[in-house]
Amino acid sequence: MSASVEPDPVAVPLPSADTDRRDSDTAAADLLKALANPLRVGIVRELDAGPRCVHELVDALAAPQPLVSQHLRILRQARLIVGQRRGRETAYALADHHVAHIVLDAINHAEEAT
Repeated sequence: MSASVEPDPVAVPLPSADTDRRDSDTAAADLLKALANPLRVGIVRELDAGPRCVHELVDALAAPQPLVSQHLRILRQARLIVGQRRGRETAYALADHHVAHIVLDAINHAEEAT
C-alpha cells in the first residue's frame, strides 16, 4: 500500500509574478511620493548638475536652510540621494541618475500640457 504524502503545513509559497509586480509597483509609488514636492524636484534638478552642499542648495533654491535639510532627509531616506562628508560639510549627490531623468521627464510633460 502506498503512503499518502501530506502537504507541509509550514511550507512558504514561492513568490508569484503578481507578487513581484506588486512589489515593483509599490517601490515605484514610494519613489514618486518622495519626489512629490516642488522643493524636492528643485533639489534633484540642482543635484543633476553635480554634488552640492546644503548652503549651495539654500542659495540656489532661495529656501530656508531648515526646510532644505528636511527635504534632503526625505530624499536620503528614499535612497534617492547620498551624502559624502567634505570636512565640516556634507555634499549631496544623486544616488542614481535615473532619478533626474524621471524628474526632467515629468517637467517636460507638465510643460507640454500647458
